[in-house]
Amino acid sequence: MKKILNDAFRYVDEMLDGLCTAHPRYYQQRGPHGRVIARAGGAVSGKVGLVTGGGSGHLPVFTGYVGQGLLDACAIGDVFASPSADQMADAIQAADGGAGVLLIYGNYGGDVMNFDMAAEMVDMEGIATQTVLVADDVASAPPSEREKRRGVAGMVYGFKLAGARAEARADLPAVAATARKALEATRSIGVALTPCTVPQAGKPTFQLGEDEMEIGMGIHGEPGIQRGRLQTADEIASTMVDALLADLPLASGDRVSVMCNSLGATPPEELYIVYRYVAGRLRELGVEIVMPLVGRYATSMEMTGLSLTFCQLDEELEQLLQAPCDCPFWRV
Repeated sequence: MKKILNDAFRYVDEMLDGLCTAHPRYYQQRGPHGRVIARAGGAVSGKVGLVTGGGSGHLPVFTGYVGQGLLDACAIGDVFASPSADQMADAIQAADGGAGVLLIYGNYGGDVMNFDMAAEMVDMEGIATQTVLVADDVASAPPSEREKRRGVAGMVYGFKLAGARAEARADLPAVAATARKALEATRSIGVALTPCTVPQAGKPTFQLGEDEMEIGMGIHGEPGIQRGRLQTADEIASTMVDALLADLPLASGDRVSVMCNSLGATPPEELYIVYRYVAGRLRELGVEIVMPLVGRYATSMEMTGLSLTFCQLDEELEQLLQAPCDCPFWRV
């Protein structure tokens, strides 16, 4: 393992310390162990709070998206490991401005179990919560079993659109409805060229040959749907676009936001090579792209690869996408 670190078992704590030291205008650490990142100004009175949580290793997801028009707090665990129910309850308390709290997070067993426990804990304190699960990874289950799908980069659209609705002072059911609507219109798929290494494990999460790639690989190294020889950028992009369109059919006149996201090690140059193909395919269909996102939005440590996300927009969702937001990793 070759990483820039001090102690593998202090990796997350030192990262969070550095994050908050670099951006004190946005973030503060909360909770007995500092594993909750909340808005620097605290909860906003009268506004629905938005809370997420999950394992470290995916910056800017999860902690990076705490900010105006986005999240109010986040509970963060060790690399690729769920935070505890107590930490999640701390995050909910930190986000509570008296109007209830929406819990929006990826569809992973440990996160679901611990957030369910946390919701029960804060319910006894009189904090109302609702939950919206992110399940946008088309490679992880067929449409008939969509409830089993993993939550990946599409959660960023959930944070943004629900966050904008909350900033407009919609009530908790309305904010939850916006999150569901946004995520029902969102699909993602990834491709991995190399594994990554969890610091505490000290070895790669999976193996790929020098000339191999895997379509559909999960952000924690979960198996994909197609492994084979490394293809050209256009061939990779074509396969990914085909998979998304098969699950989210688009027609002339439709409007979508497209996220071409680095999984950590893929440079911007290669993302733009892929994006030019994606934009051309959608243009041929008569689909208009709104506010494309090209860069690092949801990573997997130093994995080489990318994910592609489509979020189909109607007038309401487009207005929410274009509403102001402000955090160190995304500003509108």
